[in-house]
Formats: sequence, structure tokens, C-alpha cells
Amino acid sequence: MATQTAEHHDDHGHKQGFFRRWFMSTNHKDIGTLYLIFSLTMFLIGGSMAMAIRAELFKPGLQFFQPEFFNQLTAMHALVMIFGAVMPAFVGLANWMVPMMIGAPDMALPRMNNWSFWIMPFAFTILLLPFVLGMFGIGGGGPAGGWTMYPPLAIQGSDNVAYTVFAIHMMGISSIMGAINIIATILNMRAPGVDLLKMPVFVWSWLITAFLLIAVMPVLAGAVTMLLTDKYFGTSFFNAAGGGDPVMYQHIFWFFGHPEVYIMILPAFGIISEIVPTFARKPLFGYQAMVYAIASIAFLSFIVWAHHMFTVGMPLGGELFFMYSTMLIAIPTGVKVFNWVSTMWRGSMTFETPMLFAIAFIVLFTIGGFSGVMCAMVPADFQYQDTYFVVAHFHYVLVSGAIFAIMAGVYYWLPKWTGHMYNETVGKWHFWLSAIFVNVLFFPQHFLGLAGMPRRIPDYNVAFADWNMVSSIGGFCFGASQLLFVYIVWSCARGGKKAEARAWEGARGLEWTLPSPAPHHSFTTPPVIKDGDLAHGDVTH
Repeated sequence: MATQTAEHHDDHGHKQGFFRRWFMSTNHKDIGTLYLIFSLTMFLIGGSMAMAIRAELFKPGLQFFQPEFFNQLTAMHALVMIFGAVMPAFVGLANWMVPMMIGAPDMALPRMNNWSFWIMPFAFTILLLPFVLGMFGIGGGGPAGGWTMYPPLAIQGSDNVAYTVFAIHMMGISSIMGAINIIATILNMRAPGVDLLKMPVFVWSWLITAFLLIAVMPVLAGAVTMLLTDKYFGTSFFNAAGGGDPVMYQHIFWFFGHPEVYIMILPAFGIISEIVPTFARKPLFGYQAMVYAIASIAFLSFIVWAHHMFTVGMPLGGELFFMYSTMLIAIPTGVKVFNWVSTMWRGSMTFETPMLFAIAFIVLFTIGGFSGVMCAMVPADFQYQDTYFVVAHFHYVLVSGAIFAIMAGVYYWLPKWTGHMYNETVGKWHFWLSAIFVNVLFFPQHFLGLAGMPRRIPDYNVAFADWNMVSSIGGFCFGASQLLFVYIVWSCARGGKKAEARAWEGARGLEWTLPSPAPHHSFTTPPVIKDGDLAHGDVTH
């Protein structure tokens, strides 16, 4: 069995010095840890920017920042959270878990794995440097055109345009390298007996996500390169005075941007599909339907991009096509929610912290999905477009969706990583504070948007004051409660109650056949697959 073959290799990596282990490592677990630490750091930086935004919007009038700096805050908050917090966290989880879930000894391309991580800190240094220097009056500050960087606004800034574009290119290179590595690992390094339709749903979700990344990151690279040449080399791709079209940028950007939204949520679906069966103590309901639903969502994400652009003046036929194709995504998404609920139905459920986050994900992500269907209706979207209703919609999907799923995954696999159980009471405190205050933070923004409050403004009409104050209070409390999460992860890494190999009673999957903490080198010989070793889908085959 895999447990025995792994144990005597355990000390091999730990003989390395600190620098060699953490800076030159090619071990998938160490690189996964680096990704997760980097992601948590960026989450705290991006969260601090969110706190600054909510402080400014606490009451009407300009409180702390000039409008130009406020624009930089909103742009940087989004770039840091999307490319620095959410995506690297999912890549870190993939690095840690995918080889263990398919019985592989490591990732297929370990040296490239090291490189794809170490590009990230340099990319974010380049992105953050102009912003930080700008706060001290040096240079022109950070990008101020929103995370979408629409021209002409985005290229009216200072030389921060070049820094931002270069940083985005580096992030894109890192993402593509990571995606190639994940695809090569999953397709070539599965243990004998781990057929494609027996893989855990988390592995499936990442296989599909990796193809999305390879398909769309070059599109973003092309769009921002055209921005760069418009600013510095006299081209007119998006300059109407030279025969260009600023709306063309929106089409190119959103052809990347909409699959990007699903890059940030498909791995979350995979995580929830691992956690719910474990704590319901039942196999996942409709395993194949879940896999096909993920693939369908990924395919549809390529043909709905212009639903972000209903107000630019596209022809009626285009509006109808993008409206209907967008509403079509509700079908595979509904399949997933139905299957999670069916897995819980009549299960022997317990409510440990990972399960609480998973249930909150299902409920709150569904709310975000409903408001997404509202935004898909062209006549209604004319009212919602660029208001706080859209802000509320995508934060329900990305905070109580993607980030809650990441936290659920961390709580679920933390005993396997550290060999210790975390403090369940503090974990539940973290959950309840997060679940309550994320709603206090974002639900009022639906009302603000329906009343007509625009996005990305530092000042507003006094009519919007009350709900903005409620939203800001929710934001401060939600932000403060994340310090509990940092404390739990830190204290669990340092010690605590010893974790069993199968840390959760209902857990199935090859990763739970390894001892806790997982040895530095796992599955140096392919594991012998036994009944119950594979994840929750295999019972139907």
C-alpha cells in the first residue's frame, strides 16, 4: 500500500537547507505551500485596499483620498485580488493535491513548476511599486483605469501603464506554465487504475481550467500589448482619432475576461465536490453529470463575453444572442447545485468548519448566480450596468464563492499538510463571522445599485449614505475576522493535536491513504488502488 512506500523517503527533503528547500525547490508540496503563502499575503494586501475603499465610502464627501488615488485603489484592489490572491491560491491547492489525488510522485515538469512560481513575486513587485511610490509623491502612482484598463482612460496615466502591462505579461507567463504542467501531470502521471472518469472532481475541474488558461491568457497579452503600443509607439488600435475603436478593446478584453471568471470558480466547484460527500458520508450524486457540467460551463464561457457590453450600442441580434447564451450557463450551474444538495440529502451530515464553508458557498454562490441571471436580461441590464448592483453580483460569486471555497479547501486539507488538527472552535468563529459580515458587506450594495449608485466613485449623493455606512461596517468586520484565519493556519502549522492519516471520517481519495503530514516524497512507487481509495465518483463505475 502507498502508505508504507512513502514513509521511508520522508526525511529526504528535510535535509536541505532553508534557502535550497524554499527557493530552489522542485517538490510539488513545497511549491504549493509557497503559492498559498503568496496568495494569503496578496489577500491581506488587497483586503487592506478594500478597507481603504470602504473607509472613503463610509459617508458622503471626500474623506481621505483624492479621486485620482481612489481610482488607483479600485484598480489595484481588483488586480491584486484576482491575479494575486484567488488564482495563485487555486494553483497552490492544485500543486499540493493533484499529484496526491492521482497517485503521482510529483508534477510532470518540476523545474518549470519552480519557475512559474518565482515569476509571481517579481510580477507583483513591478505592479505594486508605482502605486506604493506614488503614495510618497514619487512618480505618477499606480494604474487608475480600473482592472479592465479600458482605453482611453487607462492610457492617460503616467508611465505606470508600462509597469502594469509588463506585470500582466509576467503573470500570464506564470499562469500558462502552471497550466501546461497541470495538464501534463493529469494526462500522463495517473497511477494505474485511476481512469479519467474515476478521477476526483477537483482534478477534473483543474484539467478543464488549465485548458481555459492556455486559451485566454494570450488574448489578454495581446490586448494589453496593443494598449502599450497605443501609448508609446503611436499606433491607433483603440484611438478613434487615428481610426481605431475603443470598443474593440472591450471585445478583446472580455473574450479573455469571461473565461477568466470561470477560471476563478471551476476549481472552487471541484473543492466543494470533495468536501460535501466527505461530511455527508455519501458518494457524490451524479459524478459524471458534474464533470460534463464543468466542461459545458467552460465551453459556454467562450461565447458569452459581450454580456458585459450590452450598453455599448451593439445590434439587437447581438444582444439577443449574448442574452440567451448567458442564460444557458444557468443550466449546467443548476445541475451542480442540485447535485450538491442531493449529495447532502439524507446523508449522515456533520458540520465541521470545511462543511460549513461549503454549505455557505452553495447558498451564497447561488444568490450570486441569481443576480447574474438578472444582469443577463438586456433591458434590465441597461439599468444595472456599471452600478453597485454589478459590484454586489460579482463579489457574491468571488468572495462568498471562490474565496469561501479556498478557505473550505484549506480547512479540509490542512491536517494532511501539517499533520495537526486546527482548533475547531476558532475555525467555527471564523466561519460565522465571515458568513454574517460578508452579507452585511455586499447585500446592501444590491439596493444601492438598484437605486442608481455608480461603481468606482469616491463620493456620492446623500441618498445613498445609509446603506453605504452599513456596507462599510460589514467590510471592516469581515476584514478583521480574516485575522482569525491567519491565526488558525499559523498555529496549526506550529503544532496541535496529531492528525490521523484519514483526518475526516468520511474522507475518500488517494491523498488520505498517505500519513499526516504527507511525506516529502509521496507515491515513489505507484499506489495499489483498493476499493474506497478513489474519490466519490467511482462507485458508479
